[in-house]
Order: sequence, then C-alpha cells, then structure tokens
Amino acid sequence: MDYDLFVIGAGSGGVRAARMAAGFGAKVAVAEDRYMGGTCVNVGCVPKKLYVYASEYSHAFEDARGFGWDSTTPDFNWATLRDNKKDEISRLNGIYRNMLDGVNVDTMNGRARIVDAHTVEVNDKQYSAEKILIATGGWPFVPDIPGSELAVNSNQVFDLESFPKRMVIVGGGYIAVEFAGIFNGLGADVTQFYRGPLFLRGFDPDIRAHAAQEISKSGVNLRFETDVESITETDDGLELQLSDGTSIGADAVLYATGRRPHLTDLGLENVNVELTGMGFIAVDEHFSTSEPSIFAVGDVIGGMELTPVALAEGMSFARRQFDKMNRDVEYDFIPTAVFCQPNIGTVGYTEDEAHAKFGHIRLFKSTFRAMKHTIGGRDEKTFMKLIVDKSTDRVVGVHMMGPDAGEIMQGIAIAMKAGATKAMFDNTIGIHPTAAEEFVSMREPWTED
Repeated sequence: MDYDLFVIGAGSGGVRAARMAAGFGAKVAVAEDRYMGGTCVNVGCVPKKLYVYASEYSHAFEDARGFGWDSTTPDFNWATLRDNKKDEISRLNGIYRNMLDGVNVDTMNGRARIVDAHTVEVNDKQYSAEKILIATGGWPFVPDIPGSELAVNSNQVFDLESFPKRMVIVGGGYIAVEFAGIFNGLGADVTQFYRGPLFLRGFDPDIRAHAAQEISKSGVNLRFETDVESITETDDGLELQLSDGTSIGADAVLYATGRRPHLTDLGLENVNVELTGMGFIAVDEHFSTSEPSIFAVGDVIGGMELTPVALAEGMSFARRQFDKMNRDVEYDFIPTAVFCQPNIGTVGYTEDEAHAKFGHIRLFKSTFRAMKHTIGGRDEKTFMKLIVDKSTDRVVGVHMMGPDAGEIMQGIAIAMKAGATKAMFDNTIGIHPTAAEEFVSMREPWTED
C-alpha cells in the first residue's frame, strides 16, 4: 500500500486524525479540495467569532457614555473587517499545513474520489491505502425556491462585496441567530424569518424564550411562523414575497437553513458504505462504516456538529487504529455556546430531556441585570437555569444566556462531568462580583416535580 491511512478532508477531524496517526508511526496522506482547516477555520467558528467581536463594539461605544466616556459611535468599514479576516484565515491555513508537514503527512490539493475499498484518486492519480478516513464535513443547504440563487449561504456571507444596510436572514438555528446579532451590531437593519413558532429548536425552552425576548429587544426584527416564498431583483435591491402575503425589501438575503453532509463526487457508489435515512455516513461507535477499510468522523456522520467533537473523534479513531488504545468518545455533558448577543452557554439535559430521563427533577432559575448594565444603561437581562435530578441531587443541566456565557460554561462542564451535585454547587464559594457566582447562589427551587 502507498499509505497506511488516507484522509479525505483537512478539517478539524481529518487533520487531528492524520497528525495523531502519523505520530504513532503511520504513513499518512490528506487530500483537501478547498482550504486547510475546514469549515471551522475558514467559514465557521473562527471568522464568525471575529465578526461577533466586531459587532459588539457598537454596544460598547454606547455603554461607555454611562461610565464617563464622552464617546460617539464611529463609522464602520466593512471592507476593513472582511480583509483583515482574510489575512487571519490565511495565516491559520498556513499553520494547519505546517502542522501536517511537521509530522511528514503528505498533503494533496484536490477532490479525492474513492475508487474501491483501498484506492483513492486525486487529480487523476490513484493511491492505495490500508485505511481510508472520510472527514469531508457539511455544506450549507438552501431550499429551492424561485430566486434562491440571489441569496447567499453561511459560507459566502463573510465575503460580501458591500455591507448590506437591509439584511434578511432565513433560518432558526444557531448560525442564523448568530448572524442576526452580527449584522445588527454592525449597523444593518436586520429581519430574521423562521417558519416555526420559536427558533433554536433543541435548546432548553426557557433559553429559547429568553433569547427571543433579548434578541428582539436588541433591534432584530423577529418574524416567526413566516417563510420566504420567492426572491426577485429590483432597482432597489431584492424583494422577498412571504408566506403571509406580504413582501419585504433587502440588500442581501442569508439562508442559514441547515447543513448537509458534503458527499458530492466522493465515489461512495464504488464501495459498500451505507448512509442513514438523513443522508449521513452510518458508522458504529468506533467510526467504522459498513466497508471494513473505510471510516468517517465529524459532521459527515450526523452527530453533534461541533469542532471539539470532531477533534475528539479524530483522536479516538487514530488511537484505536494506530496505537491500540481503545478510548471511545464520551458524548454526555458536552458544553456548547451560541455566540448571539448576549451569548448562550449550555451543557447537559434540557428540562424536557431531564424529565424524560430522570423522572423527578428540581429547577433553579435566576434572571437579573448584569452589573455592567446598571451604569451602562443597556436593557439586557441575564438568565440562568440549573436542572437537578431529584433522586441523586446531581446537576444534570445548566443553561445560561448572558455576557461570557460560553466562558463560564466551560468550567461548569468540568464539574458536571465529575458528577457534581447541587449540594456541591451550594458549598462552593462564589467569586464576587461576577455573574458566574449566581450558579452557586441559587438556593430555593423554582419548581420541583
């Protein structure tokens, strides 16, 4: 064989698997047809967070006046942000390539196609491999409606030629919610459409309701149970016909309506790799497909679409296959954050999930105005929620919306992985004055069942 492992896709999961396998002595190649680092580095976590930082400055300029700063809100230059982002992404692309070069992984630029169970073709040249790992990630999905080609997806939105003064966002997941906050903070007039009654499906119901309240309060026009039926070009930009019979004008339309596994032209028809009903690659707990020599990790297998999860899966795969270490990924109590404004941080079960799993639970809730806003003047409320298994006193769900929620939730997740009980939270002395101390100060249950 030319290689012990051939990885298709140089995103988080693929690069981690390749690096670790090479570190264990395997001869490894990676093929990537777009950009080193995958979705996260190029059109996901990294540029998204940079744009979130940019959008938060407008609020900071306003808040500063209450603290004695005679500040005015300066003009925003979209091109500066966009081009500085491009420079940073290019730097990270180079780092990823250097990491692979540093462990003697062969990198190939081009779309890899599977020819058979042990053969991959890249740029018309074939390579044999003992094992093949598919880590091609996901790709944005845009519904096929009249004029959908006039919209942009979440890959394209970072590099718009000009800043849209009127921005329409279609979708109700975390990507849609985050971009609504980004463009609202940068100064656009933002309208977000979601066909369901409330966005952020899958999150705790209290978080969803609080998010709708706070995001609407921030200036985003939320329109639930409304969908876009068509998009047309006009002399004044774009016009959207809506399901309720009305229309709305826009300078740009972002569709953030989910992602699908990126399997186009991969050659799966040449091998015995089964797909799930949703079109993802079906794998077992060790990331094996129905073809013994082919494996898959990351977004392409339809689990939690998070960069740290893909990293953990790539590491687990490499350890098992090339270092004989049978360490499975633990999917319980994985923390996550939504970088809307204010942020959402969550780990563990939602209220409904906890009821179904544990039966009797206790709920602790707190809503308050962050100390900074008492002088800054912003009308924003922080929300926190603890869910406790009544029979064991173990904290099984923690949810927060407020400043630095993601940073706070990382430490909470460690405690929950360790099995922390509500009594342990209560016996922990808080750091004062912080928002985080509220998690160890909630003594009286909101409700018990």
